[in-house]
Amino acid sequence: MPKPEKNITSLHRAKAEQNVLVLQGGGALGAYQAGAFQRLTEAALGIDWVAGISIGAINAAIICGNPVDRRIEKLKAFWEGVSSSLATTPWMWGPKSRHIFAEFAAAEVMTFGVPGFFTPRLPMSFWPIGDTQPLSVYDTSPLEKTLNDLVDFDYLNEDGPRLSVGAVDVETGNFTYFDSRKTRIDPRHIMASGALPPGFPPVEIDGRFYWDGGLVSNTPLQYVMEHAGGDPMCIFQIDVFSARGAMPEDLADIQQREKDIRFSSRTRLTTDRYSHLHNIRAAAGRLAKKLPKELQTDPDLALLLTTGPECPVTLVHLIHRREGFEGNSKDYEFSRLSMTEHWAAGFADVKRTFSHKAWKSREIGRDGLQVFDLGAIEK
Repeated sequence: MPKPEKNITSLHRAKAEQNVLVLQGGGALGAYQAGAFQRLTEAALGIDWVAGISIGAINAAIICGNPVDRRIEKLKAFWEGVSSSLATTPWMWGPKSRHIFAEFAAAEVMTFGVPGFFTPRLPMSFWPIGDTQPLSVYDTSPLEKTLNDLVDFDYLNEDGPRLSVGAVDVETGNFTYFDSRKTRIDPRHIMASGALPPGFPPVEIDGRFYWDGGLVSNTPLQYVMEHAGGDPMCIFQIDVFSARGAMPEDLADIQQREKDIRFSSRTRLTTDRYSHLHNIRAAAGRLAKKLPKELQTDPDLALLLTTGPECPVTLVHLIHRREGFEGNSKDYEFSRLSMTEHWAAGFADVKRTFSHKAWKSREIGRDGLQVFDLGAIEK
């Protein structure tokens, strides 16, 4: 008998369209994803599959590991918890003091860690005494407890939406996805996806050691595209680093721009690639109808007909754009003020997208790849 949540979701939409969240890595900026998800939830959008990297994997686990009516509550518990040491905002005047506060908050994180997430190791633990040395600056054992408190892993594996999280094998450098359709997910898989060196230690799973998936690709979009089924898909790609940005004006701007480019993982390049593959597949289908019957089973034609996803795809870009106060430390600046601002920005971008005439008039299930990037319009 089908599980209740999945059965209700599929009956509600009659399998017309599968809704997928694709969540990029980005540390403290992940609050943007939580805000976007809150607005998606308020729109009664059923979620069938969530794929995440790093902080995106943590958000994804919380979403997939809780019933619909508890997901926002649990996301708020996580984000309020990790910002609790800087919950009070001092009086400030003007953008310059806001930037100074952000840098101060990031420095405090580097010095003392983040509640429920990670703590710094004692300096003496790095002394060259003994046979082993720590493999990270911080200890992430608090995150394991947080995940166990906020995520029902039995629900995640048996009843929740499909979950896929990416990590990198330390020894081979190969990208690996842990998928709840194939693997029973536990805290190790989520922590492995976010084990960014040298800050966080590698995570052992079945004799292999893994680091943050963002070392290879900071977005799981390609994995979702490669494993799409036959039903139409609507993918909400919620990125926290923007590939596009202004020309830097000083060294601080250069550092931030470099980080944005590196961790945006060329989202639009991937989008353009799959748009091209969709076109090739469609052209091959049209060609097949024109060929004589004896050529319609040609293996070269068969290969072309499997190029790209077989289903129609709607891809919605929701991208966090740089705030005026942000610096190079924005991904590890966990103040309550910045968290709430990022959350509100994600919420607003989804709201803006859903109210846009282009979204309201979209054709669900139209062949090919439809791309929407409406969150920043008139912002």
